[in-house]
Amino acid sequence: MPDSKNLWGGRFKDKSDPTFAAFNNSFRFDWRLFEADVVASIAYSRALVGAGVLTGQESAAVNSALEKILTAGRDNLEYFSEASAEDVHSFVESRLVELTGDVGRKLHTGRSRNDQVATDFRLWMRQSSDDLSNQLRETQSSL
Repeated sequence: MPDSKNLWGGRFKDKSDPTFAAFNNSFRFDWRLFEADVVASIAYSRALVGAGVLTGQESAAVNSALEKILTAGRDNLEYFSEASAEDVHSFVESRLVELTGDVGRKLHTGRSRNDQVATDFRLWMRQSSDDLSNQLRETQSSL
């Protein structure tokens, strides 16, 4: 995978301090949002067709690639180990661009990282709450 570019700091001449770069890199924590990020991206791809940003064919290609990315991440945790991405969103985007080329970059149109974080975290929390409820029911049944 090509080296990840910083998501900010374009006007700075020098590289960021390695300590700050390590501090700023959230991938080691937010990779847990991977599945939610991909699911949200699939839905967003469909919305971009309605907005005229993606054609139906482009959306189908993006969604097919996102499904491949999702399967790879679900099937193999090592999929994340060699990532140089700053966060889960740039990880998914870089993998998507590897599979689709420039059309993958269109998926970011009209949404910020903050939008992605809020959406992904909400989806992850909903799923986690459902999982916890199921575990509690199973525990109650066992008792």
